[in-house]
Amino acid sequence: MIDKELLDILACPACKAGVKLENEKIVCIKCNKRYPIKNGIPIMLIDEAEEG
Repeated sequence: MIDKELLDILACPACKAGVKLENEKIVCIKCNKRYPIKNGIPIMLIDEAEEG
């Protein structure tokens, strides 16, 4: 779904930490915010994030 190279360059917009793919969501490894993926596109907006 999401390319590994893309995950390597993405960062959480809230705390700037790295992210990982988990259950079809982009998850911050530091603050645990969960960003949705819609139509194969990660929606990296703080307002769209779910608290983890």
